[in-house]
Amino acid sequence: MSPKRILIILSDANSFTFTKTHGKQSGQEAQQPAGYFLMEVAKPLKQLLDSGYEVTFASPRGKKPNPDPNSESILAFAGDFYERRVEKALIDRMRRENGFDQPRSFKSINNTELDTFAGVFIPGGHGPLADLGDDPELGRILRHFHSKSKPTAALCHGPYAFLSTKFSGDKEFAYKGYKVTSWSDVEERVMEKLLSGEIKKTEGSLRDEGAVMIEGSREKVGYITVDKEVVSGGNPMAAGTLGSQFVKMLSGKA
Repeated sequence: MSPKRILIILSDANSFTFTKTHGKQSGQEAQQPAGYFLMEVAKPLKQLLDSGYEVTFASPRGKKPNPDPNSESILAFAGDFYERRVEKALIDRMRRENGFDQPRSFKSINNTELDTFAGVFIPGGHGPLADLGDDPELGRILRHFHSKSKPTAALCHGPYAFLSTKFSGDKEFAYKGYKVTSWSDVEERVMEKLLSGEIKKTEGSLRDEGAVMIEGSREKVGYITVDKEVVSGGNPMAAGTLGSQFVKMLSGKA
């Protein structure tokens, strides 16, 4: 019987670096608050828990994860106070019962323990841009799930973590040729206008390494892409759909 444990990857970052492109600070690096995006964690997490899976949170150094401030705003929930309250309550429950504030460090999870996990999930927010794309220990972890064809879910900026596979093993990008959907360069350029700066591109970086990037359809909210063991989605609106597909893949019903 397959183990019912899921590894959830979080960033330790509370900000990300971007380069100013306008004004007196043009060309200088600046910081923008960042972290995990609330609904991107909460929606798939609820579906995993409701399906009987146990979850383990992990991050590069095991630091307390920070929410992206924008993700907790009522604007992010389109005015739905109830949905925001429910999702914040779920994270609070994880803090009390599941060590959310003290995630495992990547180094503390050896290859033998990785065999006990049925799948891995990487939510977004801009945090992954800061510390997941070049982490060799994360590369080792993702290579395990890739080599065993275990279900792997990544959402929004989460797929940026796939780049870490270049820093472990044979140093080759493990997801070359995979169809992947992520936060698009078009969406990132909207953020760049707001910040008057240049931000690392998730979609472009993955494409440069050989991933086949599938931009989410503007006509279909919650667009996801499935290729082999990987399911990926483009933005917070895909969180529910991605969570549902991930559970199906874990159960073998996909």
